[in-house]
Amino acid sequence: MIIMKFGGTSVADATAMLRTISIVESKLAQKPVMVVSACAKVTDALYNVIKLAEECKQEEASDAIAALKARHMGIVDDINATLPAVNERKDRDVRAKINRIFATLEEHLGEGNMSECDKAVIISSGEYLSSTIIAYAMNMRGTKTHWVDARSMIITDEDYLKASPRMDILEVSAARVVKEAYAKYQTIITQGFISATEDGRPTLLGRGGSDYTASLIGMAIDADRIEIWTDVDGVRTADPRIVSNTKGLHKLSYEEATEMARFGAKVLHPLTLEPAQKKNIPVYVLNSMNPQNEGTAVLSRACVFDGIKTLSYKENIRVINIYSMKMINTVGFMEKVFKTFARHNVSVDLLSSSEASITVTVEASQNVDGAVKGLSTFADVTVDRDKAQISIIGKNIIGVRGLLASVFNAVIDSKIYMISQDTTYLNLSIVVDRPEMADVLKKLHQNLFEHGYFN
Repeated sequence: MIIMKFGGTSVADATAMLRTISIVESKLAQKPVMVVSACAKVTDALYNVIKLAEECKQEEASDAIAALKARHMGIVDDINATLPAVNERKDRDVRAKINRIFATLEEHLGEGNMSECDKAVIISSGEYLSSTIIAYAMNMRGTKTHWVDARSMIITDEDYLKASPRMDILEVSAARVVKEAYAKYQTIITQGFISATEDGRPTLLGRGGSDYTASLIGMAIDADRIEIWTDVDGVRTADPRIVSNTKGLHKLSYEEATEMARFGAKVLHPLTLEPAQKKNIPVYVLNSMNPQNEGTAVLSRACVFDGIKTLSYKENIRVINIYSMKMINTVGFMEKVFKTFARHNVSVDLLSSSEASITVTVEASQNVDGAVKGLSTFADVTVDRDKAQISIIGKNIIGVRGLLASVFNAVIDSKIYMISQDTTYLNLSIVVDRPEMADVLKKLHQNLFEHGYFN
């Protein structure tokens, strides 16, 4: 069996869905399990519906819901236009199911502050809609397709909007559901991102969690491979929206791909690779708009050469500088600092320390005011805003000759607020002023990949 996950752009409209269906139909002999995201931009729209409702803008929320319903009904119309004949009963059934999904959404839409459980129901509507329509289209085309509710497979804790999977239960439930479905059908379709507690309350795996769903199901059923279908030709040496002349990567290790995701690359969700790596299942990043492209394979470390693979970045970060003479010859100061961050739910990316100071980076989206106030009770604290982080990712990059020379050449006219290398020699990161990030990224790419370091 194989897992085939399709992102929002791969199911954006009828044209994209039909292209995706053709890809799946070409692999029916491999018993594909489809995992789909919501149509492009639908999840953002659902978050906005919640925002409008909480601001008591009910009319605007209703208009947004009506627009989403019209969009999905329109996709059914467009799919029907491609069929030789429309089965009126099944057409009524799919439209009735779409109406039920929206009715459930509206039932959970209150005014003011909604519960996280209600929000999980509303936000998950996009995946239910897209998977329902694709299952309808595939069956109308003659491919026997079974629609499966992901909440019968992906079992989590009770953190409704960013849940953690219960691996012991999940592995058993997903394997059972898939096995039972394949007794009668050619393929299975389910939803990414969506999950539930053991007693059936809806939860979510966090934004971008569809990749994670695919990997979890792949682990549970011992899949032969996991395919992540996006709108780019695999992983590249840098973001092609910023850097020209990027190169495609044929192979990455699980560790390299995870590091890329953690440090800003958007191709894969940061948690995706762990379940696949547990069972040594290869993961392929492919382009649904160019299915002939070989994409990028993510494999075990032993299958991948040493050296620099790619550049990742986080465009908007803060640098927190913590200074205290009490650190000198003192035990437990670092523990005190990080307990303060934990107490205020602040996640740290990079760390640099000396005898009397600690410097860390955090994403700008995090609220650090409480942590800074807490740290200020026992240290001098400053926060540098509007910074950016660039990370050089690769296996054993410590062995790359001239790496630091190339880095310093790229930032010769820029301020460096931090430089940090991880202990596994997978990344070297630098922090610069945000307005200079794109220019530094381009210079680094030129130095590292266009002057002979890329293999």
